[in-house]
Amino acid sequence: MKISLEALTALDAVARHGSFAAAAEALHKVPSALTYTMQKLEQQLGIAVFDRSGYRARLTREGEMLLRDGRRLLDAVDSLERRLSLRAEGWEDELRIALGGVTPIDTLVPLIREFDDLGTGTRLSFAREIFNGTWDALLDERADLVIGAPMQVVPDGCSCREIGSMDMLLLMRPDHPLAAEPEPLGREQLRRHRLIAIGDTARNMRGRAAGMEEGQEVLLVYSNSAKLSLTLAGLGVCYMPREGARERLASGELVSRRVESARPMPAACFAWRHGSGGKALRWFVERLEPWAAAHGRGAG
Repeated sequence: MKISLEALTALDAVARHGSFAAAAEALHKVPSALTYTMQKLEQQLGIAVFDRSGYRARLTREGEMLLRDGRRLLDAVDSLERRLSLRAEGWEDELRIALGGVTPIDTLVPLIREFDDLGTGTRLSFAREIFNGTWDALLDERADLVIGAPMQVVPDGCSCREIGSMDMLLLMRPDHPLAAEPEPLGREQLRRHRLIAIGDTARNMRGRAAGMEEGQEVLLVYSNSAKLSLTLAGLGVCYMPREGARERLASGELVSRRVESARPMPAACFAWRHGSGGKALRWFVERLEPWAAAHGRGAG
C-alpha cells in the first residue's frame, strides 16, 4: 500500500497546525522526520502534495483531495478501533429490540437518550412484531430483546419480566349498526360484523388475532394506525387501547361499546434469551424493571 496511516496522520497534523514544525511538536517528532514522510509519500504517489514555491508550503489540489479523503479514512480507523475496544469490554455492535403491537416507542425515548449518553457504540435497532411474532423473533434470533410480548405461553429458554395488561375497548363509528344495539354486546352480535385486527407476525409459531369470535369475518392490517383508519372509514369494528382511542372518542368520531364476556388482554412482558447478549442487553433489562412499573402497558 502506497498510502500509510502514518503518512495521513502527518499530513493531517501539518494541515491542522499550519507548519511542519508545529505538526512535528504535536506528534512528538522532529521536523525532519515529518518532511521525510511527506517526501516519501509524494515519491510513491508520483504527485506533489505540497507547493513549496512560496515562503510556506501549501497543499496542492491533489494534496487537498488526499487530505479530505484521508481524514475520512482516519476517522473510520478511529471508529473501528473504538468499536473493537468497546466490543472487548462486552458492548454489542448492535442490540435488536422488537416491540409488541401496542407498545408505544414514545415511552422508551428517555431510556434511548440515557443509553446514547453512555457512548457505547452499540447501534440500537427497533422493529415491530405482533402477538406470537414477538416470541418468534426472539427464538429465531431476529431480536435480542422483546418488549410487549404476551405472557400466555413463555417459551423455554427465555427469561421475562411482567409489564402488565392493557384496557382494550371495542370501537366503531357512531353510525355502525352495532352502535345502536343494547349493551353489553354478545358474541352472536359481534360475529355478524367484521373485525379489523392486526395480523400476527409469527413465522414459525402459530399466529392469532386478538378479539376474534369464531366464524367472524376479519380484515387483517399491519398496524394500529391502519386499524384505526379503516374503523374510521366504517369498514368494521376494532379493539384499541383506551389511551390510543382517547382523542377519537372525545371528538365523537368513534364510540366504544361494552362486550359481554369480554376476554381481557393477556399480561405483557419484556423478555430475552437465556445466556444471550452483552452489556447493552443487561443495561436495558435493568432499566426496564422500573420502566415496567411506571408504564405497565402493552401486550403484543
